Amino acid sequence: MSDEAVTEAPATEWASVERFEPGESHAAVIRLSVVAALGGFLFGYDSAVINGAVGAIEDEFSASAGSLGLAVSSTLVGAALGAFSAGQIADQAGRRAVMVIAAILFLISAIGAGVANTLLILAVFRFIGGVAVGMASVIAPAYIAEIAPARIRGRLGSLQQLAIVVGIFIALLVDWILAEAAGGSKEDLWLGMEAWRWMFFAMAVPSVVYGVLSLTIPESPRYLVAKGRDAEAKQVLRRVLGNIDLDAKIAQIRDTLQHERRPSMRDLRGRTLGLMSIVWVGIGLSVFQQFVGINVIFYYSSVLWQAVGFSESGSLIITVITSVVNVITTLIAIAYIDRVGRKRLLIVGSAGMFVTLLTLAIIFGTAPLNAEGDPDLGSITGPLALVAANAFVFFFGMSWGPVVWVLLGEVFPNRIRAAALSVAAAAQWVANWVISTSFPALSDAGLGLAYGLYTAAALLSLLFVLRFVPETRGMELEEMDTGERAAIIGH
Repeated sequence: MSDEAVTEAPATEWASVERFEPGESHAAVIRLSVVAALGGFLFGYDSAVINGAVGAIEDEFSASAGSLGLAVSSTLVGAALGAFSAGQIADQAGRRAVMVIAAILFLISAIGAGVANTLLILAVFRFIGGVAVGMASVIAPAYIAEIAPARIRGRLGSLQQLAIVVGIFIALLVDWILAEAAGGSKEDLWLGMEAWRWMFFAMAVPSVVYGVLSLTIPESPRYLVAKGRDAEAKQVLRRVLGNIDLDAKIAQIRDTLQHERRPSMRDLRGRTLGLMSIVWVGIGLSVFQQFVGINVIFYYSSVLWQAVGFSESGSLIITVITSVVNVITTLIAIAYIDRVGRKRLLIVGSAGMFVTLLTLAIIFGTAPLNAEGDPDLGSITGPLALVAANAFVFFFGMSWGPVVWVLLGEVFPNRIRAAALSVAAAAQWVANWVISTSFPALSDAGLGLAYGLYTAAALLSLLFVLRFVPETRGMELEEMDTGERAAIIGH
């Protein structure tokens, strides 16, 4: 596979330009990264809040399996649109503008979904929330990668995934607390409205916080250089990198941006099926992250565990525990991603997911069925399925969860980063939509079949990493634009 280098400057000329200094710059870059990652928190909350509400929504609107799947996945359709449009908005109006727009859309979605009186209206407001999710999924890793020093970029980039999994945990915890307070997600809680509606309303608070804090952070220095605002870019670079040669860094960024022509989707064209090969790598990472079925755990797990014999309360508790496992393993990834490297973590994660998903496929595929047609797990297979499901989340959380977002933020050349990340993230949301929409029908056909397909995806993800994924640990973003990038990719 050929690659398209976008500049000829040798990476060695720039090797010592970027230097991270602990102290004031350390604190500044962490704070800016945390604010940007708040979009990931809302991304996680909005994606997972449906878990505790899905059973109540099904009863409230007498939804069929197909219509319920479409309502749940309407967020993902919106996310694909939001992800695809975020790059163009970010290149024209700035990274910070995308964050503010996303915060406003999150707020609209939270209120609208809470007051929805038909399944269609609920789906519309979930779609709006999805647009915000898609925007956040693009802008957070892009912004963090563009302000973070190379030596700790992996850890800071992983804050996006940490924020996502914390958002998932908080959403599931809020779901459980509200359902317990009301005596069930279908029961009235406050102001004559059911608990499931308050699950959506609760998202309004972090939406406002995200919007306000987004106004307090500076623009990305690479965006500022692209717009000819070098003086502002120098201020930001001084703030996040400390005492460096600012003129050399600005020259380095300007050279890789090739700002004499405005970036667009046309810049992604290449000789490999119409796109640059590195863009296909990003698309592949995004698709495999979803095809292993991780979001089945977070969208449908409470319904899944009820189907195999657990109570609603017990199922929600199990789901909360699973989200805690996800948070812990993401912290492990943050600790090791800049030491071990991106590619090794992905390899270990793929192998672990393959084994655990295969275990679940065998358990669900061989279990006898009860009167409702659901797997009847015994005293051994039930706990084993729980262990396997949480082990799957462990291997995903320490690898494909955070590492994919880090790679998507750093692997693309400066000039095409926002556009390429938009395409890759849009592909991720389309894949997520396919998995989430198909799961109800697949589960009706047999959970063994569903998890068998996810097992196959895990195996293919391992082969994909071994063949195509580059190692970017310790490299400056500008090095991704040099001829050396082709050697990194191995083509």
